[in-house]
Amino acid sequence: MDIEATPSSPESTPSILNRLNSSVAKSRIGKYFKLTQRNSTFTTELRAGTATFLTMAYILAVNASILSDSGGTCSVSDCVSLCSDPNISAANCTGPNQLISPDESCKFDPVNPGYADCLERTRRDLIVATAASSLIGCVIMGAFANLPLALAPGMGTNAYFAYTVVGFHGSGTVPYRTALAAVFIEGLIFLFLSVAGLRSKLAKLVPKPVRISSSAGIGLFLAFIGFQGNQGIGLIGYSSSTLVTLGGCPVSSRVSLAPVMTYGNGTVDLIPGGTVSGAILCLNDRVMSPTLWLGVVGFVIIAYCLVKNVKGAMIYGIVFVTAVSWFRNTKVTVFPHTPAGDSAFDYFKKVVDVHKIETTAGALSFKGIGTGRFWEAMITFLYVDILDTTGTLYSIARFAGFVDDDNGEFEGQYFAFMSDASAIVVGSLLGTSPVTAFIESSTGVREGGRTGITAITVAGYFFLSLFFTPLLASIPAWAVGPPLILVGALMMKAVVEIEWTEMKQAIPAFLTLILMPLTYSIAYGLIAGIGSYIILNCWDWGSVIFKKYKGGPNNNLVA
Repeated sequence: MDIEATPSSPESTPSILNRLNSSVAKSRIGKYFKLTQRNSTFTTELRAGTATFLTMAYILAVNASILSDSGGTCSVSDCVSLCSDPNISAANCTGPNQLISPDESCKFDPVNPGYADCLERTRRDLIVATAASSLIGCVIMGAFANLPLALAPGMGTNAYFAYTVVGFHGSGTVPYRTALAAVFIEGLIFLFLSVAGLRSKLAKLVPKPVRISSSAGIGLFLAFIGFQGNQGIGLIGYSSSTLVTLGGCPVSSRVSLAPVMTYGNGTVDLIPGGTVSGAILCLNDRVMSPTLWLGVVGFVIIAYCLVKNVKGAMIYGIVFVTAVSWFRNTKVTVFPHTPAGDSAFDYFKKVVDVHKIETTAGALSFKGIGTGRFWEAMITFLYVDILDTTGTLYSIARFAGFVDDDNGEFEGQYFAFMSDASAIVVGSLLGTSPVTAFIESSTGVREGGRTGITAITVAGYFFLSLFFTPLLASIPAWAVGPPLILVGALMMKAVVEIEWTEMKQAIPAFLTLILMPLTYSIAYGLIAGIGSYIILNCWDWGSVIFKKYKGGPNNNLVA
């Protein structure tokens, strides 16, 4: 080490660290966390926790951005009346002009200023909710399970929550408050299954090809979101003939779409129940958006760091793109000279602010509990958590060398299952989607983390993030897109475990994989995979049952 080479005190720092590690190992804390038994040290655990946080800290901005796309608790009542002449303020709207009362269209492009302000407040709430739920989950995992696993709202389930269940700006079938109630109930069921020891058994009931391909399908889903304009770099745009095509045009070249009908007298009106989309159609100047190319630079930075195994790769790309976007009077600024941009910039200048959750905490509503959509969402959340969380726990525990090869169990397993289930319940009360063990925890394990001190260190970093909400709330979509795409790439490695030469395995796996992004729904992908698996295997199962039933007496006589 360079420190050892300094003439003044060549061994002072190593000696201090050695004495610190030795003291902690002999203390009650060291004995509780079993530092000696697991061949680890206090400083190694701190370093592992830091590495884990750097690789997963992107979730603070990404999760808040995705969930705020659902609209949160915002509604038409948050929209404000506007003057019929857009150049005149509502206060000065007199004479031939008149105030226009807001309707459902105020939630879509062009978004009403009042609704936009509500969305920004919701995003700030969700940053705090993400940090707080992650903090609580990591503390429970570290203190009780004594495992180096970090928890946070899961990628994939947050997208399903925002874009499929609640829908963009509340355009889905289940309101935000009711969706939180579904997560809450799912968390309680998940907790019961954990207490009863049924989680691993339920996960094994799902067909193997569907179980394996679901994680890769979620990865494609996330990448698809990262390529779009609302929550990504904007490379993919709408096409009236092929549904999707190359996009990436500047804001000035984009227009909104709306389902309309033409009456007999030639007048055109919005179809009842129809809504105006965001600016998704490029008229010209494709791939000429400055923010697209800034996002591409961020993608290259993250990808190169991943290739070189640089810790915190996601953070470096997000930080670079965000820092460039913070400069005003540029074509890539996140603070344009508009009322919304000025308001966001004023909040950004606070830098440090202890933001109190105003709208999302305790926002649960059980009014829609009797609908089929509610139970569909709840069961999907439960299924994904059973597969994803349980699979992640086992894979990281195996990577750390904790799993017993004879029975497939690992030390701290019971409390680990209890930890993430409890965190799901807490997260729903704060307003966020299901909390899960993060696969990025493997980074900390690779750094030597073997005890719960690693998880508690991550919790400490999440606590510090609670004080920097203004900065985290100012991260633009084109900085969030690259991590989404590359997280999708990382999740694709599961496909190598699928037996592609066996059609009974390959077809259900492929349907699960492809339909998740194309239907914009994790649930539909799972339904297609499980359904096709049952159809392709029902003849064989029937034959086996028939042969057993028909040949049973003869077999008994022979015996």
